[in-house]
Amino acid sequence: MMKSVLSIAFFLGSASAFTTTTPAAFAPTSTRTIHGNRHTPSNIVLHASKNKQKIASRTKWSESRSYGTSSSSADDGAGKAPKLIIAGAPASGKGTQCEIIKEKYGVVHLSTGDMLRAAVAAGTDVGKQAKDFMDAGKLVPDEVIIGVVKDRLDESDCVESGWLLDGFPRTPAQAQALADAGVTADCFIFLNVPDEVLVERVVGRRTDPETGKIYHMTFSPPEDEEILARLEQRSDDTEEKVKVRLEQFHANVDAVKGSYTDISVEVEGTQAPAVVSENIMKSIEAVLA
Repeated sequence: MMKSVLSIAFFLGSASAFTTTTPAAFAPTSTRTIHGNRHTPSNIVLHASKNKQKIASRTKWSESRSYGTSSSSADDGAGKAPKLIIAGAPASGKGTQCEIIKEKYGVVHLSTGDMLRAAVAAGTDVGKQAKDFMDAGKLVPDEVIIGVVKDRLDESDCVESGWLLDGFPRTPAQAQALADAGVTADCFIFLNVPDEVLVERVVGRRTDPETGKIYHMTFSPPEDEEILARLEQRSDDTEEKVKVRLEQFHANVDAVKGSYTDISVEVEGTQAPAVVSENIMKSIEAVLA
């Protein structure tokens, strides 16, 4: 297996969901392909856990729009456990779509950082290997990451309910390592959003330090003046820094997408979240039919 490594700092720039101003028209370009752009960065390691308020907010958003109910999970796909991968640049709206997919299909939503921490806490063999690297202040190599992912996907909840890999693999080496480990997916979903839109989404992002809720100064500003006054901007949510993150993201995107050509679906991510979700659901339904 390749020994490329994953960078903690990059993965901390994972996406938040925002509604853009004027949705672009949805136009499929080929069978099961909906527009195109790019995919994954060269490095990734510990992905900070999404705080509870953020997840609760996304779940409430999706439920309010009737995207997911407990009963729909059991009915969709005729009992087939979906195996899905979703990818997209920072601020592409991937987090919102993950919550909607999880609610609708009942799959296990998995991020690499969460899997790493769980393996370390459980004291598994690969978890111990990962801990050794982390304690030494070193990056965790791909061969260890793949072991963590493979072990997690073999657990009963993933086998019975299916899984959604969030933002992994991020390099062609990781994609090949997954294939070598016998991990295959039904559908590879890529959210295509132009860099200039991503920069606008990130630069306008603000966080309420008291609740953890994320706002956007253009698309979803708070109505309460008191909340507005206490909003904070992340230190890496600047135009200069997001452009660096996007360069890293684009470094391996085409190669990773090339590993999943037969199951790849690209969705125009500048549309309203509801439209993006509808297009994603159509693609998933097609592979589960």
